[in-house]
Amino acid sequence: MMRELIDRREWLASVMAASAATTIEMPGREVVRAVEPNKPKSVAAILTRYEKGLHADVLIGKILEGWTQDGGPGPALRLASMYVDQFAENDLARGMSQKHGVPIFDSIDDALTLKTDKISVDGVISVGEHGSYPSSDIGQILYPRRRFFEEITNAFARYGREVPVFNDKHLGPAWVDAKWMYDRAQELKVPFMAGTSLAVTFRDPPIDVPMGCELDLAVGVGYAHLDIYGFHAIECLQSLVERRRAAETGVQWVQCLQGREMWQALDDRLVSQEAFDAAFALVKSQPDQLRQRDDSALFLFQYADGLLGAIFMLPVIAHGISVAVKLKGERKILATRFEERAEPRHPHFAYLLKGIERMMHMGRPSYPIERTYLSSGILDRALTSRSQQQKRLRTPELAIRYQPVDYPHAPLPDLASDPS
Repeated sequence: MMRELIDRREWLASVMAASAATTIEMPGREVVRAVEPNKPKSVAAILTRYEKGLHADVLIGKILEGWTQDGGPGPALRLASMYVDQFAENDLARGMSQKHGVPIFDSIDDALTLKTDKISVDGVISVGEHGSYPSSDIGQILYPRRRFFEEITNAFARYGREVPVFNDKHLGPAWVDAKWMYDRAQELKVPFMAGTSLAVTFRDPPIDVPMGCELDLAVGVGYAHLDIYGFHAIECLQSLVERRRAAETGVQWVQCLQGREMWQALDDRLVSQEAFDAAFALVKSQPDQLRQRDDSALFLFQYADGLLGAIFMLPVIAHGISVAVKLKGERKILATRFEERAEPRHPHFAYLLKGIERMMHMGRPSYPIERTYLSSGILDRALTSRSQQQKRLRTPELAIRYQPVDYPHAPLPDLASDPS
């Protein structure tokens, strides 16, 4: 039976987040009622680098200077401190620190405690993305996400207080580190949220994938670096397929194909040509090179319920991320592009920050960390398969179960509206 959807007005009342709230939970439904205005929550920002256009800028900059970073209204959050791992020539952190009176600390512990003997912030935003870091032998950029999270949670354990943490993009990036981060959050009962801004971005055209539906197929197209943008593509697809009947139960195997083998999957009808064409049509850039480039790859993965996921990573050939799905009993393929808008100041990050803001006020994730955890595992296993001569890998470790929530994406809500 299809789960009840969250009423949009109830959701808007909750997601605006600048008010305290009383929460009532019932099976398959969440009701949140605002009860009184509340002051902004203080957050610490733990960053690799802070430069114009980087994730730190388009997340933390919106806390400091408003949703469109022009001095207008912003989230009900207050930046209390920063830790910055690397300072580049065009660093913004020092200038923003002086402009807004936000201290930069030399350690993560100090950023969380403000050099006191307690956790002195209401939440943490960890942006382990961008900067000069090495790569693994399977092509993962080894951003210090685990190190950041380890130091954050060590401080929680030391001072006896846990506050919500948002981790930008995927966990890890190596599976062993992703698992450690997830297990550590579970152990300490840390409200933990992560993921890509593209899961909550604008979708063109809008499509309706109802909660509790049945899916016959799901095919995505991604572009650029297999690790950096492969995660975006996987989590975008996951944000749609998790809505199917009986919720998410995990992935049985993962494989990465390249060259002739990846296109053979289409020719042999293992992957739907019609679905690929629908997704590719929304993001194609150099279609004449479709089967010519040797840096393209196909991520194949089978879910525990038998659904086959397929993502074609097409550097240069594609210029964006799209997903096509087919609902059981329907003839029409539904396809959408997950938009990456540049102006005003990367607005898809504003919708991600809205979800973060909600978590900081409600004390629990706006949507399940398990979506990102599973997506992180699929990506790690796909890159491992690629390094092992395209071997299909059984993945009992990805038997990850979770119940999704019907969390809306852009353009709702009106970010600048009065939450009361």
